[in-house]
Amino acid sequence: MLEIIFEDPFIIVCKKPPGIPTQTPKPGVSDMVSLLKTYRVSNKEEPYLGLIHRLDQPVEGIMVFAKDKKSAASLSLQIQDGTFEKYYYAMVHGIVDPLSGTLKHYLLRDGKNNISKVVPKGTPKSKHAKLFYETVTSHKDRSLLRIELDTGRHHQIRVQFSNIGHPLIGDKKYGHNTPGYLPLGLCSYHIGFRHPATGEKVIYEIVPEGKAFSIP
Repeated sequence: MLEIIFEDPFIIVCKKPPGIPTQTPKPGVSDMVSLLKTYRVSNKEEPYLGLIHRLDQPVEGIMVFAKDKKSAASLSLQIQDGTFEKYYYAMVHGIVDPLSGTLKHYLLRDGKNNISKVVPKGTPKSKHAKLFYETVTSHKDRSLLRIELDTGRHHQIRVQFSNIGHPLIGDKKYGHNTPGYLPLGLCSYHIGFRHPATGEKVIYEIVPEGKAFSIP
């Protein structure tokens, strides 16, 4: 189940399959954190694992975890100062017009129901959400987009594109009446950061494998 792309004494870069949570308190449910801790123990290593960023359960994608607290602090700082690169591929319904641009909204999270929604600026507890997108290719009723997140809000990509009338393929939560017969068309395909030990800029990428990404 674990697909490790790169590992050294400081970090583990791996691919999270769709359907596997990043971390969950539910007993008996496998998640990336518990799987990697078990992996480290099997290698006779300390089970420490620094969780740097998250991916929603239905999202496939590339992730980096820290193997010690100093590396975790370095990577977390890059997340906070905006130098940690995160790029996504999203397959959405329709042809997005314009073909590239910026989406800016204010999002309010409903933790009880695990959803977020677009709300007017100034709404109490809302957070600013911003992303950049460009169309890679389109065919008939769907488009493949490349997305760079400027902020990292709860369900941000899914909520923002649903709000402009282009929900993600297979999105059962924000797709309204669109068919949900396919897995969610969202993949975190690229991460880039400064290695916590060497300071060298490193980039890791994967190719989406989900059925939602095949354009007929």
